[in-house]
Amino acid sequence: MKSLRKLLPFLKPYRWHMLTVILATLGVTVTNLIHPWLIRTLIQIVSDQTSTQEAVLQTVTGLAAVLLTVFVLRSFSTFLKSYIAHVMAWSVVSDMRVALYGHLQRLSPRFYADRQTGELLARVIKDTTDIEPLIAHYIPDLIVNILVIIGIAAILFSLDPVLAALTLIPIPLLVMDGLFFGHRMNNGFRSAARGLGTLSAVIQDNLTGIKEIQIFTQENREHSRVDELSQTNTRDRLYALKMMGIMHPSIELIGAIGMVIVVLFGGRAAVMGQLPIEDVVAFILYLGLFYQPVTQLAQMQEQLTVGLTAIERVNEVMDLEPDVKDMPRSVDPGRVTGRITFDNVSFDYQPDAATLRNVSLAVEPGQTLALVGPTGAGKSTIASLIPRFYDPQLGSIMIDGVDVRDIQLSALRRNISMVLQDVFLFNGSVRDNIRYSNLSASNEEVIAAAKAANIHEFVASLPEGYDTQIGERGVRLSGGQKQRIAIARAVLKDAPILILDEATSAVDTQTEIEIQEALNRLMKGRTSIVIAHRLSTIRNADQIAVLEDGCIVEQGRHHELVQHEGLYNRLHEASMAL
Repeated sequence: MKSLRKLLPFLKPYRWHMLTVILATLGVTVTNLIHPWLIRTLIQIVSDQTSTQEAVLQTVTGLAAVLLTVFVLRSFSTFLKSYIAHVMAWSVVSDMRVALYGHLQRLSPRFYADRQTGELLARVIKDTTDIEPLIAHYIPDLIVNILVIIGIAAILFSLDPVLAALTLIPIPLLVMDGLFFGHRMNNGFRSAARGLGTLSAVIQDNLTGIKEIQIFTQENREHSRVDELSQTNTRDRLYALKMMGIMHPSIELIGAIGMVIVVLFGGRAAVMGQLPIEDVVAFILYLGLFYQPVTQLAQMQEQLTVGLTAIERVNEVMDLEPDVKDMPRSVDPGRVTGRITFDNVSFDYQPDAATLRNVSLAVEPGQTLALVGPTGAGKSTIASLIPRFYDPQLGSIMIDGVDVRDIQLSALRRNISMVLQDVFLFNGSVRDNIRYSNLSASNEEVIAAAKAANIHEFVASLPEGYDTQIGERGVRLSGGQKQRIAIARAVLKDAPILILDEATSAVDTQTEIEIQEALNRLMKGRTSIVIAHRLSTIRNADQIAVLEDGCIVEQGRHHELVQHEGLYNRLHEASMAL
């Protein structure tokens, strides 16, 4: 019920659809209950020796017309129930899928550090899809079957209370059967759902890293891993299906006992004149309808389990609170000047493993701060704290004197551009990727940004120019070309704060020169935070902060730092020796 309650906010916009489904369901229920009674009435009329043949024939004709009307109404109600339920269900699935994706967008990088993309993709696509049969079939059918059971029970007790009570003897057995096998079946389907998520994640990772698998000849290992996960998933699903396979015929067998009771005791009562023959026939017809919904509910256990498991998996993500979010009184400062201050900032990704310790620094508007130090010193962490990908445990980070936690996230990030070492480009055209930072930019502005990034001539030489498709993650471009497109994207955003994280570390010397020229144009007039291993690219920085083990151990300009026998001087000498 807790899982089903989670559906209510998504069902609320479709309450008129739900009302239509309920009315159609009532129509199906009523027509299902009427036609056995009409057959009982037919037998009663035919058996009546007091009426004339002509009167009986007229009554039979009228009953046939009523029966035809009932069947037509049942067909129409069934169509209406089924179609509107599907409209409602797929609409809810679409809303849940979009809501889940929107929630995932709000979660911080800390969440994604422990998750596999394929597993999250399974939750957004497959799990939401698995909820559709629960809404479209199980809930309407559950309503129909419960109403049918209640209606038939009332009719049977009105016909003969003793015989009706006897027919209920198998019910406790049905409940025990459903609980025993249903619990095991549910566990099997839950394990299968979890296993499928893991399998999806592994396959997604392997397809993304197919080059690494091939170059290190790990095809057999990965094939075995996928095979093992697939076999485990199959075993879990087959176990659940075995439990379901035992439960369904056992429920039908137990239900058949009720029919045997009617035949035995109802037949004896009819022979002895204690029960009219038409009531015996009605009992048999209604009893078939009585156990049919019970059997259907049991058969729908798989659908119910899969749907509820899917809701649980979706809710596991939806219930997570973002680590980083807008504060109640956050403000939009508009375009900032770009003064950045770190005041005794400490941060760790994991408890008892400090990444930054008591970091304090200040960058004036338009200045360039370079961060250098060995791998793992905390340089990229400082860059990630400015746009609030993470929040520090201690201290504060301020822009123009305002704590970044008091600035609206969208407003904060609107003022920041980033060019990273690992550039991500979307599967689309060159134009689309450059324009991604400013969707309202004109073609002329896109071209101007490309020229500033030293990429225009290359793009113009492509067969389709700016409309050339670059493939997933820009697979058709070199590293330097992707970097310059990322720079053009940052130029087009025109943010006052710029963060460059190893932007020239993985390119050749000539490409580095071209990228550096573009970066120099981009940095002009902006507050820039530059992370670089190649110290030659930061000689002209206004200040350089040298980090080691999460602390700033040196700070100053290039010519000042090389005069000291410190870490920066050692890094400088090592770079000169290359």
